[in-house]
Amino acid sequence: MTSSRAAVLPPLPGEPELRVRLTWLTVFRTVATSLLLAVFALRLLASSPTSELSRQDTLGFVGIGTVYLLTLIYGLWLRRGQVGRVAAMVQVAGDVLIASGLVSITGGADSPFSFTYSLAVIAASILLSQRGAFVTAAACSGAYGAIVLTHLLRLSAHPPAAMVVRFSFTFASNVLAHFLIAVLAGYLSRQLLAAGGRLSASQADLKRLATLHEQILDSTPSGLLTCEEDGSVTFINRAALSILGLEEGAVSHRQVQELLPGLPGMERVPRSELKVETPKGPRILGLTLAPLEGTGRATRLIVFQDLTALRRAEDELRRADRLAALGTLAAQLAHEIRNPLAAMRGSAQMLAQDGSEDPGVSRLTAILLRESDRLSRLVEEFLRFARPPKPVRRGVELEQLVQETMEMLQTDPLSRGVELEMDLRPVSATVDPDQLRQVLLNLARNAFEAAGAGGRVRVSLAGEGGMARLCVWDSAGAIPESHLGRIFEPFFTTRSGGTGLGLATAYSIVRSHEGRLQVTSTPEAGTEFTVELPLAAEEVQGARASSG
Repeated sequence: MTSSRAAVLPPLPGEPELRVRLTWLTVFRTVATSLLLAVFALRLLASSPTSELSRQDTLGFVGIGTVYLLTLIYGLWLRRGQVGRVAAMVQVAGDVLIASGLVSITGGADSPFSFTYSLAVIAASILLSQRGAFVTAAACSGAYGAIVLTHLLRLSAHPPAAMVVRFSFTFASNVLAHFLIAVLAGYLSRQLLAAGGRLSASQADLKRLATLHEQILDSTPSGLLTCEEDGSVTFINRAALSILGLEEGAVSHRQVQELLPGLPGMERVPRSELKVETPKGPRILGLTLAPLEGTGRATRLIVFQDLTALRRAEDELRRADRLAALGTLAAQLAHEIRNPLAAMRGSAQMLAQDGSEDPGVSRLTAILLRESDRLSRLVEEFLRFARPPKPVRRGVELEQLVQETMEMLQTDPLSRGVELEMDLRPVSATVDPDQLRQVLLNLARNAFEAAGAGGRVRVSLAGEGGMARLCVWDSAGAIPESHLGRIFEPFFTTRSGGTGLGLATAYSIVRSHEGRLQVTSTPEAGTEFTVELPLAAEEVQGARASSG
């Protein structure tokens, strides 16, 4: 029976909430006591400024000083962290005693401060719920009854009936007020506690929703960015920071045009592409811009994805298709050229063997032989590009192959005066060593020629992500952007006397090894060609074992 009734009663406020309530009650008591002190002082100044204090006034000031002292003690108690039901009960008991002392020294039954009992009941309902309010109302009624009875007996040992009736009415009306206030204040306290509980639950739900919202935005692979109509950035998610190569604190108080230069106006953009420069290099972004509804402000939402890898793959696919078609045509054409070229050279040799004494004929015959040989080499080189031999793969230590090739190139006249740096890690791959050496020769010779005397060339080799990465960098500066898209096309060259087949052949060889050949070039960082080739099976297993 007792447990079922206890379950119906509202729970007491928790310690953090109780501390807040005790603090506010302490502040309220201090303010009320200060106002009471001001009322006493004004009454004394208005009545007789020069007269001495009466015994009643002296007791009033003593009572006010006592209240200040008790308030100071309560404050120190709260500061020490001793908060609980006992502290609340002590505060309420002190309020009852203060009210009793104030009523007693200011007229007893006729005191104008009998309302202070009601304040004690309200404080009890706030701190100790409705049950505490009823107990406090009973204590206040008992204390007030004792004060009224003492006052009545002090006036007369045998008071008249009219005085008894008047004092009884005063006592009864105050007792009724105490309990009615206990009921009302208890009800309001329960409603306040229930509202506080609902508010706490709503705040917890809101916090969970905000956390979920933040996690969803951070886990979204697309970049999300919001900005005001003036372009000031208000939000950016983690994916957007990663795509743009920015740190978390690098976007505060920045304009969207600084992060996405070249962005169209703030009007709606269904879908467009934008090329931007980032700390990670140029990026191609596919973005959508739309107004963000429901914010009450002219906020814009920008959603974008990094299309750089996709566009690069599309370019490589188109290039491979063009090279395949061109290779088929070129192979047929080269085959048709070789037969008449062989006949022409044979005829020129026969003329040279006739031993003509005409110097003009001899000179023309030598030119014909020389140009025939040059054209024959060009056709052979073109055929190697158009129909490269199928790679004969075997396990190769790439570090040794690169080391030997670069040592051989150091005797090349193109490498004179060029500072060569090498950073080679032990890496194994299944490749055709002769074809891979040809790729490295083409890339390294181009780098030496581009850097020139006083320049620098760096060759690095490492294994990363199941791929061998061979990088050839030179300090010659940037390749024009208009050339980057055509640099692997056959017969495209910017050097006088070049055939334009070296990089095209290297690209074809790397593709036949299921690898990738890429180039990056900026005026600040120079030019770097990167060859990516699959690692040997045992190398991949070793890398997985070490990472695991």
